Amino acid sequence: METTQPSQDDLLKQILGTLHSVQHDHKQLSTAVLHIQRRLDAEVEPRSWQHLMTESDQNARSVQRTLEKKDDSAKASPAMNPSASPSILSLDGTKGSVLSGKPASPQRGMAPGLSSRIILTTYPGQSGIDPLVMNWGNANPSQRGPVVVSRSQNTVRRRNAIGAHGGSYSVYHALAVASKNLDLDHKADFTNAQPAVSIGPFPQWADAKKIVSMDPLGHLAPWLFDSIIQDENINIRPTIAVTRAHMKLPELEQSVRAGRLTPDGKICLNGTGELAVTKFAVEPVWYLPGVAERFGIGKR
Repeated sequence: METTQPSQDDLLKQILGTLHSVQHDHKQLSTAVLHIQRRLDAEVEPRSWQHLMTESDQNARSVQRTLEKKDDSAKASPAMNPSASPSILSLDGTKGSVLSGKPASPQRGMAPGLSSRIILTTYPGQSGIDPLVMNWGNANPSQRGPVVVSRSQNTVRRRNAIGAHGGSYSVYHALAVASKNLDLDHKADFTNAQPAVSIGPFPQWADAKKIVSMDPLGHLAPWLFDSIIQDENINIRPTIAVTRAHMKLPELEQSVRAGRLTPDGKICLNGTGELAVTKFAVEPVWYLPGVAERFGIGKR
């Protein structure tokens, strides 16, 4: 008896059909997960985590059963690889096979009591929430209070702002934590990191209406609020960096060579026209009531 081997075109068609099936299943899964996430975000009153897990598991199982039925016909194809089946990431961080429906072991490294659901802000009415007092514009730093935004385990319940340090660079911090190259509760060491020059205070720092888009105490935060950092183990970081540097401009070098500019060793340092400068790197800190007032809108 002679057997016919499938041609290369037939195999390619089978592979293409399988890829289309996987792509369709992935879109359906993404839609289901997005629907679940929107339902969770729409919750006004917080519900128990166990209830959320039960509901999410039911939705996940419903999606799994749908995909299993659609995949039964594809399993018979010689191009299918059962070990390469798509997977689901549940709300508790466990990853399971869509085809088998068997969950894998929980994610390692997740601290007890932490969930994979990210809460952007906290409210004083929530259980255990006790944000540090912020009195923007107060001339006394201890009464003004620090800007606290960290989500570290000992700080998340005391924070009084939303956002992340580092602006767009916060993505790299998140990647370092996700790849386990940086501890989730890592605290920076600010030894010998004081501002290179002394700045202020100025009268504008004590006027809540004058400065609304940056923290005037941001360059001194770790040192002004050192007692809170040490006594309460709160993660407080600066939002302004002040350093010295040398800046070289071709135009100034030409001016020195032409005799139009004479180096004084303090500002213009040498014959190449290098300048002694002070640099400021500033993270925006928005005082929302002040911003709202400037735009003529309500605080809410």
